Amino acid sequence: GISKDDNILEIPSIPNPFPELCCSPFTSVLSASLLPKATSRKKQVIKVYSEDDTSRALEVPSDITARDVCQLLILKNHYIDDHSWTLFEQLTRTGLGRAIEDHELVMEVQSNWVTEEENKLYFRKNYAKYEFFKNPLSFFPDRMISFPSETNAAVSHSGILQMFLSSSTYPEIHGYLHAKEQGKKSWKKLYFFLRRSGLYFSTKGTSKEPRHLQFFCEFSNSDMYMSLTGKKISGAPTNYGFCFKPNKSGGTRDLKQLCADDEQSRTCWMTAVRLLKYGMQLYQNYMQPYQGRSVCSPLNMTPMRSISENSLVAMDFSGNRSRVIENPTEALSVAVEEGLAWRRRGCLRLNSHGSPIAMSSMAIHRSQSWFHHKISREEAQRLILQHGLVDGVFLVRDSQSNPKTFVLSLSHGLKIKHFQIVPLEDDGKLFYTLDDGHTRFTDLIQLVEFYQLNKGVLPCKLKHYCARIAL
Repeated sequence: GISKDDNILEIPSIPNPFPELCCSPFTSVLSASLLPKATSRKKQVIKVYSEDDTSRALEVPSDITARDVCQLLILKNHYIDDHSWTLFEQLTRTGLGRAIEDHELVMEVQSNWVTEEENKLYFRKNYAKYEFFKNPLSFFPDRMISFPSETNAAVSHSGILQMFLSSSTYPEIHGYLHAKEQGKKSWKKLYFFLRRSGLYFSTKGTSKEPRHLQFFCEFSNSDMYMSLTGKKISGAPTNYGFCFKPNKSGGTRDLKQLCADDEQSRTCWMTAVRLLKYGMQLYQNYMQPYQGRSVCSPLNMTPMRSISENSLVAMDFSGNRSRVIENPTEALSVAVEEGLAWRRRGCLRLNSHGSPIAMSSMAIHRSQSWFHHKISREEAQRLILQHGLVDGVFLVRDSQSNPKTFVLSLSHGLKIKHFQIVPLEDDGKLFYTLDDGHTRFTDLIQLVEFYQLNKGVLPCKLKHYCARIAL
């Protein structure tokens, strides 16, 4: 049943399989396959690529999971683990890609590759990986979901997830999709239904009478991919394609290709299939980083910080008496304010010595991880899509249409929006602005920091940047 407090998910707690790894906040949670005693097992070499196409060969145990490959790379590169690092599989020839689930065995994924194909494993962040556990209602629009008749109509936040994760009930997802006809070039718009036994379409409008339902595919022996090329390769009617590829398949003719009318419905279908295919395992993957670290409800958890970090507090020394700042947002804005004031003082100090600071502030953004030099609008959209369409995923790039301006590309409401950053000259000084000069910044770093704390004219604050990491 659904508890009184809707935020708490009544799911049996999953015991932590490696309690000895969780006692210190500094140890990374690695599973048994990476512990020293595993040396006797068979090792294999895998090659992992990063966004800028640098690659790294890793010698790993043959039963290594995707999460452990990520943990290895995080450790080797001293990255911060924010639980969003993910291994992606990219099928180069067909332009398909998918995030490999944390528990999947990497060798098994590779064993489905046809030898002559140039497929690749990528290591990058995916902020949308477990977003539906935090905010399920936005993933399942009312028009696409119906519940078993015995449940009441208004199903709560945690209720939806409980239904997806329990083995007895399963909400039905339904709606129109374009399907590519087997062996033909044409696409047909049909009304689909997702059930435990698989995906079906209606041969008669939106009728769900058993005699009108025709089986389309099941999921246990196939993997679901997103189309990364949009309409180009497959001649799809929209850019929101996804497909099912049978394991050990004979190639493109065995793909079951589908296409949604918008990003929200594609996300809904793909999330529902993941929950259907992996169920409780997904919840365990989502919970694993928090195991044994905290007693609060898993659904409103934030990743733990180390003890040394927790013992520091933000102080406000601006008044007569100093006070501890409790509100984290205020603490962050005070910190940025101090940083900006410090940088302004630094600039003035340098300027008085006649150093050519104007030039360096022009190019100061080049070194920033969120800045992408000379990439196209399409490439920016692909990057953001691959990092997950969560509100606040962003990057800054050079404008292609106007060489002196920049563009902020931002994900919001499952759409990607582009905002022009224009340079303004006033009184011999150069400023950057997003809102026709109402708010001005001396450089792009200052602009990004401001919009990380204030949404201003943007639909949401800047949260996660798409970084070009090198391995």
